[in-house]
Amino acid sequence: MESGSLLKRVLIGRALRTDRLSDTLLPRRLGMPVFASDALSSVAYAVDEIVLTLALAGGAAVYFYSWEVGVAVGLVMLVVVASYRQTVHAYPGGGGDYEVASDNLGPRAGVAVGSALIVDYTLTVAVSVSAGVQNAAAALQFIRGYEAAVAAGLIALLTLINLRGVRESGRALAVPVYAFLGSLAILILTGAVQLFTGNLDRAASARYELLPAQGYEEATGLFLVFLLLRSFASGSVALTGVQGVANGVPALRRPKSRNAASILAVMAAISITITVSVLWLTRESGIQMAVNPQQQLRLQGEPVGPDFVQDTVLGQLSQVVFGQGSFGVLLVAVTTGVMLFVAANTAFNGFPVLASRLARDRFLPRGLVSRGQRLTYSNGILLLAAASAALVLVYRATVTELIQMYIVGVFISFTLSQAGMVRHWNRRLRTELSLRERVGMVRSRTINQVGVVVSAFVLVIVLLTRFTNGAGLSLLAIGLIWMGMTMVYRYHRTMDNDISLPAEGVDASQVVPSRVHALVYVPQLDRPTMRALAYARATRPHTLEAVTVDVVPEATRELRTAWQQRELPVTLRALDSPYRESARPVIDYVRRVRRDRPRDVVVVYVAEYVGREGWWIRLVRDRTLERLRRGLLRTPGVMLVTVPWQGEGLDED
Repeated sequence: MESGSLLKRVLIGRALRTDRLSDTLLPRRLGMPVFASDALSSVAYAVDEIVLTLALAGGAAVYFYSWEVGVAVGLVMLVVVASYRQTVHAYPGGGGDYEVASDNLGPRAGVAVGSALIVDYTLTVAVSVSAGVQNAAAALQFIRGYEAAVAAGLIALLTLINLRGVRESGRALAVPVYAFLGSLAILILTGAVQLFTGNLDRAASARYELLPAQGYEEATGLFLVFLLLRSFASGSVALTGVQGVANGVPALRRPKSRNAASILAVMAAISITITVSVLWLTRESGIQMAVNPQQQLRLQGEPVGPDFVQDTVLGQLSQVVFGQGSFGVLLVAVTTGVMLFVAANTAFNGFPVLASRLARDRFLPRGLVSRGQRLTYSNGILLLAAASAALVLVYRATVTELIQMYIVGVFISFTLSQAGMVRHWNRRLRTELSLRERVGMVRSRTINQVGVVVSAFVLVIVLLTRFTNGAGLSLLAIGLIWMGMTMVYRYHRTMDNDISLPAEGVDASQVVPSRVHALVYVPQLDRPTMRALAYARATRPHTLEAVTVDVVPEATRELRTAWQQRELPVTLRALDSPYRESARPVIDYVRRVRRDRPRDVVVVYVAEYVGREGWWIRLVRDRTLERLRRGLLRTPGVMLVTVPWQGEGLDED
């Protein structure tokens, strides 16, 4: 076994047979951490985004409106989750938003959803891992300053875990997910008990004076409404990942739809509870954050120094509830950091499946269709890892910069998907005669109609309040991906039209040539060339000749002499090359032969040495054969036959 194959087997595991695909399906207890971890973990940074946005208007805005904004986000989540419960029942085969939009609104809408989800999944990995590193840095100080490198390393680790298989990733990631939920449950319950007994301390940041940011000094009237809408849009990142459950239905055990619907319901209940509870305790403990601490925070009238470190909301709340430097602070920091790292797993399960569906529909390269040796869509996993790692390194794992581009793709897919579901129920109602079934369909349609309105409303708010802060860049990326997939589809459609057989009759591809004219390319007289000559003679063509190119006259004379000495029964023709090209004269000669014999087929035999290859060998290799091959393949009526000569010591597969 080669060293590369051995390393791959050690890292990824033994290859699995296709008939073992059912063994990789997930029970509900593992489906939760695999497909709902993104939505569950997003509360960790959604709360921060709400507080930071309100902090632009000063501390009073945070105190009076943060909890109410959290409730509004929770209500939107209820609507969206209820809508997706209808989707998983209507489309138990998976496909999620892309399939719903394509089936009901047409392929253009489907490609738009696919483009939005590609951007969303990539940002999910980048934001989740970056947020996890920043939360972990609150307790692990040695990470500070190396966040980008640590985040890129974690993406590589997550890639390796997912390449081993969906079931393996579910087992590996279930413990961190449930540990995170357990630590937050302890945090919230302990904080609530302390609040009701009057023992809840004030946060260290509560003693700072939080001033409005520049330009937000008069946050009243319509300006205040705009700020609240912007805070709501920022907090709506808590909804990211909801669509991951709908996309992952095929990976669940039976009954697939019922299990997916149960995961959605539990996920919504937990996410809303955590978001509202943390915001409530944040307000009661006086926790404050600032977009620009050096400008907004004052202590006894003096601005904070450049060494001031601002922890996340969960980091500050854990210090309030458990005490500075306690085990509880470490537990919340580590489990939150690991959970945010795990949350990226939702994208690693959703993106490869989506990419495979898009590739099957001819919108992406065909290499994304097939499964790897562990029955995962390994090419899609690697593509997602490369794109998200690039984002992390470019933006230095800074969540506040990455998150501005987030959520646009989510709500584009939400809106188009729910609009597609409304049309789906309208179609079903036209043909359904059962009164009981019609009542259920009308109820589902009403839920999806509400989902369309709410999703579109949030999308408009996001675009209006965050367009210049990153939403516009996200829209541009979605548009570019849409154009790219459209070009790939047009290429595949053109190719299909060129190669497909006619419905009836005989076309040019089925006409048998009248004669076969064979040519053997002879760059030099050696063992590979002699084999090519022997194979060409064995096919017994009507005519056969050998051609070489006269680039160096001395070499050509030596070749003729050796040819005559061996008394080879094939005519050798030397082609002139006034510009010292090796491939062009052969291509031009073959085309002249083809033009003179339009009803004949011209077969060109080319010898190729096959030996052990490394990356450096490709750099020093002669490119003449590649140029010759490219030119001949583009010539109609010409067949190219490569005759390999295996070098000494070449291992057989």
